[in-house]
Amino acid sequence: MAVNRVPVLKRCRSLGLEPMYLGIDKKSHRQLKRSNRKVSDYGLQLREKQKAKFIYGVLEKPFRNYYEKAEKMKGMTGNALMALLECRLDNVVFRLGFARTRREARQIVDHKAILVNGKRVNIPSYSVKAGDVISICEKSRTSKHFADIFEATEGRTVPAWLESDKDNYSGTVKEIPTREMIDVPVDEMLIVELYSK
Repeated sequence: MAVNRVPVLKRCRSLGLEPMYLGIDKKSHRQLKRSNRKVSDYGLQLREKQKAKFIYGVLEKPFRNYYEKAEKMKGMTGNALMALLECRLDNVVFRLGFARTRREARQIVDHKAILVNGKRVNIPSYSVKAGDVISICEKSRTSKHFADIFEATEGRTVPAWLESDKDNYSGTVKEIPTREMIDVPVDEMLIVELYSK
C-alpha cells in the first residue's frame, strides 16, 4: 500500500492547514516561503482536494470512488462527499476520542480492537450508519495504551452527531452528519468543480 512519508507539519504548512484538525498538538513556527504569485483556479481546487485527502488519510483512487458515490446520492454532491468521509470507521474512532490522531485510529481498527454492533471490524474505510454502536473489544480495554489515549483526549469535544460513553468504552452514531456538523476547513465546492471538468 502507498504511504505518504512527507512530515505531517511540513504537509500542513504547504496546504495552509492547522495541525489540530489532525489531532496533533504541535505547531510549526516556520513560515512558508512562497513568491507572491497568484494561484490559478485549478491550483485552488487541487489544494482543497489534497487537503481533504490528507485530513482523512485517503488515497486518490478511493477518494475518486467516494466522489462518484456522492454524485449518485440525493442533495448536493459536496455535502454528500464530506458526510461519506466523516462516516469512515477510522474517523469515527478518532472523533469519539478512542485515538489521538486519525492515523492512530486507522491502526487501532487494523489491529482488530474495534467492534461495530458487537462484531469485530478491521476495515478503516467501513462506513458507519445511524444507530451503530462502536466499542473497544474486551481484550484491549485493560491495555495501558487506551488509558494513555483517554487521558490525552480528555478535553476533546465529541461532535453532536456522535455520543461517547468512555466509561463503557463505547460510542453511538446518533445520525449521519450534515455539512454544518463537520468542522473540517475544506471548501468541498472547489473539489466538485475540479472533478466535474
